[in-house]
Amino acid sequence: MSILHYDFMIRALIAAVLVGLTAPAVGIYLVQRRMSLVGDGIGHIALTGVALGFLTGTSPVIAAVIVAAIGAVAVELIRSRGGASGDVALAMLFYGGIAGGVLLISLAAGSSNVNLLGYLFGSLLTTAPSDLLVMGVLGALVLAFTIGLRPWLFAICHDEEFARVSGVPVRVLNIALAVSAAVTVTVAMRVVGVLLVSALMVVPVATAQQVARGFVATMAGAMALSVTIALTGAVGSFYLDVPSGASIVVLAVLVFLVVTALAALGRRLARRSAIARQPSPA
Repeated sequence: MSILHYDFMIRALIAAVLVGLTAPAVGIYLVQRRMSLVGDGIGHIALTGVALGFLTGTSPVIAAVIVAAIGAVAVELIRSRGGASGDVALAMLFYGGIAGGVLLISLAAGSSNVNLLGYLFGSLLTTAPSDLLVMGVLGALVLAFTIGLRPWLFAICHDEEFARVSGVPVRVLNIALAVSAAVTVTVAMRVVGVLLVSALMVVPVATAQQVARGFVATMAGAMALSVTIALTGAVGSFYLDVPSGASIVVLAVLVFLVVTALAALGRRLARRSAIARQPSPA
């Protein structure tokens, strides 16, 4: 029987497409700014929001959006300060986020380790219609921001000082980008989990960079690759009965390794071909 006969698989595949599009759309800017691990840190903070949702009896997704957005703004403000003290503050924020999540979930009435594990490592096949609605709305907002304001966002990632002199609202865009990263983490946590979401934001971008030339081509390639990997991992997790989040991330890493090896081989062959075409000295 086709997997499309199952309503939960249809929802899972739609969720995989949404995450596949949004994660690299934000991740490419984090990679450009050498802030690849920020998504992982925001995921730790989002876990506190999930636990707070369970504790208060509200939607864990909505609570995670609010807490992660507040945490992302704090991360951006600390990052703008720079220095060793900023690094220590970020570390405390990230570790405090995951510790606070574990503590709050243990206090929530009716909570269980299954609830927590689903958000930690993803539970794609249990995506509910309400989850899908929230993911769709948030994903559309993220894509509208990251694609619609691409020239400005690229400017602040490439040369923040020049962008500021040119009149680009750098501080506002930096905060908005941080909030977008927080929203992306929240969108993706049902698919790959808060502890693995950073991989889907970074690995497809790093893979596309091996073969694409130019920012737009890299962004488009990363999004296409991410969607393909997310769908393949979702289908594979269904047939193999393995965790969806781990399947998607492992597949993404494998694709990165293969593409990197092939790209390196191609460059080596191109150099040899260029040397062979050089005229021999008289």
